[in-house]
Amino acid sequence: MSQHLKLIGHRPGRFRKLIGTRPGQLTVVVAAVALVGAGGWFAGSQMQSPADAAASHQPPKAGPVTVTVERRSLTASVVAQGSVEFASPRSVTLAGLVGSPDSGSGSSGPGDSVAQRVTKAPAAGVEVKEGDVLMQVSGRPVLVLRGPVPMYRTMGPGASGEDVKQLQQALTRLGFNPGSADGTYGQSDAAAVSRWYLSKGYRAMEPTVADKQQLGTLEAAVTTAQQALLAAQKPGGDFAGTGDSEESGSGSGDGPGTGGEAGKLQLKAAQQQLAAANAALSAFQTGYGTKVPAGEVVFLPELPARLDKVSVKTGDTPSGPVATVTSSKVVVQAVVPGDDAKLLHKGMRARVETTDGTEADGEVVALGGNVPKEDSTGTDTQQGTSDGGSVGGSAPVPVQISVPAGKLTKNAAESAKVTIEVGSSDGEVLTVPVAALHTSADEKARVQVVRGGKVVDVPVEAGLSADGQVEVTPTSGAALKAGDQAVVGR
Repeated sequence: MSQHLKLIGHRPGRFRKLIGTRPGQLTVVVAAVALVGAGGWFAGSQMQSPADAAASHQPPKAGPVTVTVERRSLTASVVAQGSVEFASPRSVTLAGLVGSPDSGSGSSGPGDSVAQRVTKAPAAGVEVKEGDVLMQVSGRPVLVLRGPVPMYRTMGPGASGEDVKQLQQALTRLGFNPGSADGTYGQSDAAAVSRWYLSKGYRAMEPTVADKQQLGTLEAAVTTAQQALLAAQKPGGDFAGTGDSEESGSGSGDGPGTGGEAGKLQLKAAQQQLAAANAALSAFQTGYGTKVPAGEVVFLPELPARLDKVSVKTGDTPSGPVATVTSSKVVVQAVVPGDDAKLLHKGMRARVETTDGTEADGEVVALGGNVPKEDSTGTDTQQGTSDGGSVGGSAPVPVQISVPAGKLTKNAAESAKVTIEVGSSDGEVLTVPVAALHTSADEKARVQVVRGGKVVDVPVEAGLSADGQVEVTPTSGAALKAGDQAVVGR
């Protein structure tokens, strides 16, 4: 041992050289050893048994899917697509000939044998007011008046009824006062009609040549009957029409004015002839004068009106509808599913937005059976219910939305989105997604919430539902507050 120490000690210079002169090499050696050790530790930590590997690939334990209970305001609405249209469409059809009395007047005119032709057609898009000329047929005007009773006959002296009263009221509004609106057409009405026509540049339909000829014939018949009666009475003769043959002293009873049965019969016949002639003349005179032909006036329930479509052109025969008129007001027509319609009723507020971004507030004015639908005769009909309330069923239900006058007029014929507000909460309320609400075996609504790691049922009353959320109010002293975690799935 001493020799060994001595031997080592015999070479002190070399040892000092290794240590003192090469410290970098020592550092490298130490670092390499440390790296090898760390790698061994890492490799050992990553090594797993087959059981550990299988366990690490198992899915995590399933838990409930929850959402946070919120406090917010709810507004429920029904959304539908619709179209902007002019309101109250109605077909216009002429009630008879233009420029010629109808066949029931007892007279005829030139128009009876001449084809009726449109000489000036209506113009689409034009607004017509009371008293305006709608079109011309065979050079005669077709005039527009306001009234609910449609034109259905020629009106002239002697005619009476609601249509005549309607004419009288219209003439008064236009400044051609015919006097009392008693519903009976008289000479004052005929004069007012003549003044009205002249103001439009036309002559009213006065008696035709045939009418005048007929009047002359009837007057001549009365004159002839009077002469026959005078001859039968033969003033100053033996028979004055009051006695018999014995009283007259004639005894012959053969000729007029001579008494007898033959004279009596002749006198009676003359009296009857005169009475009949006077009755015929009186009846004709009652209807004789200026008339309003059936085809020359169109009554419309609302004026002014807008000419929406025109069905005839110049040269056509005006048979069937000649035009379609609408109100100057704009409405939005939409259709909603039957289930949504159960939530709607007249008077609900609506918001309309057209394709170009124009918006307008509106109101539900017709629903289901109360939405007007024009039939082939131009009369507004009703579909379905007529009580004006809400409707049900699964079939689509028409809805009409009114908008303020002047709104959306430029958007006619465009499509629009309609949003109808059906209800709103009273301020902020507790809400959960509809998926969080369920019905238990006792048929009561409940919401499940997670508390202390457990799922518990909270009995609630459901309220307004909107945008996938439903209003909930805890019952039976149960606690539910904003921030609770409601279960919507597992």
